[in-house]
Amino acid sequence: MSAKSIAILKKYFGFDSFVGKQEEIIDRLLDKNEHCMVLMPTGGGKSLCYQVPALAQTGGTIVLSPLIALMQDQVEALRKKNIPATFINSTISKKKKDERLRGFVDGKYKMLYVTPERFRKQEFVDTIKKAQIDLLAVDEAHCISEWGHDFRPDYSRIAEFRALLGNPLTVALTATATPDVQDDIIDKLGLQSGDIKIFHQGIERPNLRLEAHDVYTDEEKVDLIIKTITDYPGSGIIYFSLIKTLETFSEYLRQKRVPHHVYHGKLENRERKRAQNDFLNSPNLTMLATNAFGMVIDKPDIRFVVHAEMPGSMESYYQEIGRAGRDGKPSLCSLLYRENDLNIRTDFIRWSNPDDKFYARLFSLLETDLDAVNGHGIDYLREQLVFKNRTDFRVETALSMLERYGAIEGDPNQSNLKTLTELPAPLAVKVARAGKLLNAQKRLLSVVQYFRNEACRRVFISDYFGFPGAADCGNCDGED
Repeated sequence: MSAKSIAILKKYFGFDSFVGKQEEIIDRLLDKNEHCMVLMPTGGGKSLCYQVPALAQTGGTIVLSPLIALMQDQVEALRKKNIPATFINSTISKKKKDERLRGFVDGKYKMLYVTPERFRKQEFVDTIKKAQIDLLAVDEAHCISEWGHDFRPDYSRIAEFRALLGNPLTVALTATATPDVQDDIIDKLGLQSGDIKIFHQGIERPNLRLEAHDVYTDEEKVDLIIKTITDYPGSGIIYFSLIKTLETFSEYLRQKRVPHHVYHGKLENRERKRAQNDFLNSPNLTMLATNAFGMVIDKPDIRFVVHAEMPGSMESYYQEIGRAGRDGKPSLCSLLYRENDLNIRTDFIRWSNPDDKFYARLFSLLETDLDAVNGHGIDYLREQLVFKNRTDFRVETALSMLERYGAIEGDPNQSNLKTLTELPAPLAVKVARAGKLLNAQKRLLSVVQYFRNEACRRVFISDYFGFPGAADCGNCDGED
């Protein structure tokens, strides 16, 4: 490890040494100039693996990030450390976008965070090609793969983006990628397996106790939640799939005088921000939340993460439990398994994976009745396609995918929706849609298998993600 990297680590981040595989990864990037894929659990220090090289190199680093809120929080944290970083996204004015892009090209900023969708803008592409790009960091790299749990179509164009940038040194980072997804990431980067080294850090978190409980009633769930809060004093997160269920359990806890906050998508932005800040700044706060909560939470002393309803995949589960116990102290990760929850998740899978016929019907409506869609908003589409069933969100899913593929832009509720292309081929092919649905069903099955597993749960997770063999840890209830 070069003295320069250690000096950067101490000066900007306040650490005397690297942890885990950070040193080996940074060595390969800086000393060997060779590509890396980093598979590291949430809270394991993935960001340092590209931030230190970014500061050590003479040119700039492009960071591809899928979430606006996540990139904004990361840039804010870097600026507090006097690190010259910035972001460009839809939340800022065109003037600021131009200023920041020019500043990056001129070397004022060492790191520029953007979503992959930014490369759709020709003005951005024309300007960014003038910059000296020494490193491309692909955060949340599992979004590259359509077989992953959070596919973003523009992520699959990264080989094209790399070529536009002069095929710079590349590091792909994620907490969650099965062996098949790892192969897909390498392919979508435009690389061969021999071009890139995969670094597995695995679930090396011995302070996490993994539990799973078979429950039959809401009362049992409430009792286990209260027991967890009592046995693991401090802050914790209780995850729910449905806002309605979250609100029901919030009322149960209020009746039992258990203090807590709530966080979900129906809250006003100001309420969500207040709840998030309270959680970050409190040493002892329980948060009831949907999975929208957590991506931007950097809190080391979370003592428990409870899934009160089944997660949809091992990828989601692994990412969410990784938020517990980052300070190394004992913490609990508990799954409350109820057979009826499978029905909810099955519906979620169906709604999240519209078939080719649904896309064809929707796109036909957009082409023939666009005035009516813009005049009456998304409710008109629901009425035509799902008969106003508000629990069926296939319309929202399909509109989002059409936008991600660049086929539409605008918002029907703001009367400015318009089509830009024909229906994208990947959404119109029956076999492709059926394959994606089957893959989602297999990921849900993996959660059931995790619950029913009678051996060490840590070993199950390691095997699922293809991590190097983990030994039985003695810190889970594998004989549930």
